[in-house]
Amino acid sequence: MPTDIEQANERTQLLLHVANDRRLSAVQQELDAQSILSSHVSKDEQALSATPVGERLPYNDYTTIDWLHDLVKESFRLRSKTSQRGIRGRFVAAFDSCQGWIAAALIGVLTACVAFLVDVAEATVSDWKIGYCSSNIFLNRESCCTDRHPLGTKGSLGEDCEAWHPWTFNFTGAFGIYVGFAVVFGVISSSITMLTKRSLPSAAPGHGNKTQDVARGGEQGVVGKSMYMSAGSGIPEIKTILSGFVIPGFLDFNVLVAKAVGAVFAVATGMCLGKEGPFVHIATCVAYLVGQLFPKYRENGRKMRELLSAGCSSGLSVAFGAPIGGVLFSYEEISTYFPRKVLWRAFLCSLFAAMVLKALNPTGTGKLVLFETDYGTSYKPEHYLVFVVLGIAGGLFGGVFCKANFLWSKTFRKYSIIKNHPVLEVFLVVLVTALLQYPNPITREPGDTIIKNLLVDCQRPSETWVCESEAKEDHSEYIGWLVYGTLVKLILTTITFGCKVPSGIIIPALDAGAFFGRLIGQWIPTISPGIFAMVGAAAFLAGVSRMTISLCVVMFELTGELEYIVPHMIAILVAKWVADAIEHEGVYDLAQTVLGHPFLDLDHSITRVQKANVLVETLIPPTKTMQEITVDVPRDGLVPRRLLATKLDQLKRRGLLDAGLVLVQDGMLQGYLAEGELDFGLNNLGSVWSDDEHCRVRLLGHANDGDFDISMFVDRTPLTICAKAPMEYAVQMFGRLGLRHLCVVEEGSGRLVGVIIKKRLVVWLEGLSN
Repeated sequence: MPTDIEQANERTQLLLHVANDRRLSAVQQELDAQSILSSHVSKDEQALSATPVGERLPYNDYTTIDWLHDLVKESFRLRSKTSQRGIRGRFVAAFDSCQGWIAAALIGVLTACVAFLVDVAEATVSDWKIGYCSSNIFLNRESCCTDRHPLGTKGSLGEDCEAWHPWTFNFTGAFGIYVGFAVVFGVISSSITMLTKRSLPSAAPGHGNKTQDVARGGEQGVVGKSMYMSAGSGIPEIKTILSGFVIPGFLDFNVLVAKAVGAVFAVATGMCLGKEGPFVHIATCVAYLVGQLFPKYRENGRKMRELLSAGCSSGLSVAFGAPIGGVLFSYEEISTYFPRKVLWRAFLCSLFAAMVLKALNPTGTGKLVLFETDYGTSYKPEHYLVFVVLGIAGGLFGGVFCKANFLWSKTFRKYSIIKNHPVLEVFLVVLVTALLQYPNPITREPGDTIIKNLLVDCQRPSETWVCESEAKEDHSEYIGWLVYGTLVKLILTTITFGCKVPSGIIIPALDAGAFFGRLIGQWIPTISPGIFAMVGAAAFLAGVSRMTISLCVVMFELTGELEYIVPHMIAILVAKWVADAIEHEGVYDLAQTVLGHPFLDLDHSITRVQKANVLVETLIPPTKTMQEITVDVPRDGLVPRRLLATKLDQLKRRGLLDAGLVLVQDGMLQGYLAEGELDFGLNNLGSVWSDDEHCRVRLLGHANDGDFDISMFVDRTPLTICAKAPMEYAVQMFGRLGLRHLCVVEEGSGRLVGVIIKKRLVVWLEGLSN
């Protein structure tokens, strides 16, 4: 009997050891999984694991952010901050509420500092095409010949400048040197831009420039595209980012440096481009880098975009010395989400940018106003007709330019030699630009100087070439140069916009309009032709960009002429109407189409859908696709790991990154699991568990000890819409709520029949417009 008891005790101890080992193994697995999870998911996100909303990983490259999820995450964070008691808790809460204001002010200061460096460097490098300053080679012509220096005050212009030395006094020699320097500067700028080339995933089916075997890659046949981060103005990309998409690396520090340095040399070439657009990109880069210093912005895509919208305003503020115009530009042209608190912070950001730039004084005038005018005369009612004519001309130019530039991008830039060698295109455009512009005494100067010369009031004493020409009895040669300048600017602007250098469209459009306005003013002797140049500049820019209110304010701040607000309003509105009749999309919208960025323009989208008269069921994916993305979860909430791995491979072959799996039970929707979270769960957390045919993964329900659990990533509150609902419902929900996906249910039964992701909707809308 004692032997039997002893044997029983040994057997019992052995079983206990086995059970304890299993329990310890399960605990260790859970600890390892929690460690992996903590290293990838922020504390704010982990707080959502116990809620039906679920956790989210940091957003993948070129995916859509979830505006509603980020709103809920911010609510959890705020409650945790305000729940702290005592003096320390109040201080933490107060500092948290002030972070937005601190960040906005810091963005304005830093943006102004970068703009100061770019302005000073560009003015010096640009003048090297003509000559150099013997006393200091790093001074531009104006600083060399006067006491107008950055960080200094305004002085009088010197009539004779012994310190400034032209390279040669021979016209042919000067022409050749000018062209040579321009070409070198263009190659340098484009080469710097080439350093920022990145490969991006596919935006959506049919988007991209790299093809793959359809048999291997699935029905999409697209794997991605290439992008030069510092090329162009950056405004189309910023609009895409602010609408909720993630473009990887576009706002990084190295892109900021490349944009700033590249803009210096690009503008110095004399090409029909400006640095004002790149300033908006630079300001947004600064806003992003400042936002990384604050966890509330760094870890929340929605909050970060609020800061980026505020930062955009400082870009135009420093570009034109127009702080209020910068705020309105961010609101009207760039931002998708712009609540009142963003408006106030944009106002502060723009204010600090203007204050610091005025103190740094890059132009040496001590003023923010770039093209200060004082015509001393007023317009009369009969001049309204002239302003209307300028508006019509601006609209015609804008509409034709948008179509011509779009066609140029789709034809000339599709040639393999141009597409594969962007520096060659820049070389050719710079060469043509220099050859065409140098013979004209007006177009020989940089773009902002051209505007300044064309806005001059010759009724007051002035020694400019424009006034000297208008003082002559025979104006035929001068008028010829104005016509020549107008035509050259129109043609060169069309072929230049889109080159792989940092560039903006604002200054070239203003130049073309100022040329045309000055030309019209030659036949109206009762008023200064500079007034028509000023209004014409605004009209041409309105036709190209479709800016209205912000442009009117910018022109007022740019010239200091409040009296001419009404003429500007007339010309801008007429230009917009005429341009919309020719091409309903502005230059930035068309640039987004050319670049293939997924951008949902709510106003335009609703207009298209209203004409189409379609239902939501139109966007229900094919049956095969639904089978691939649907998981029928058993009642115990456990699904074979091998099944999920197969589903993940199918999602990856689709190549959209924004897709995911819908979880159903008996055909009823139970939740949504995004591709990024599924990948992380199987391949990162899954490394803790064995990958055998018996391994099952928990997707729904409460986890037991030892479960391979990724249910914390499942969104159990997905929004749904009836398949028979009008398409307007879906477009409004995506546009207003910022959804990543929308589940479609059957009328009457409520059973899941489809899923719509935002990128798929965007592509469908583009096809509808075409």
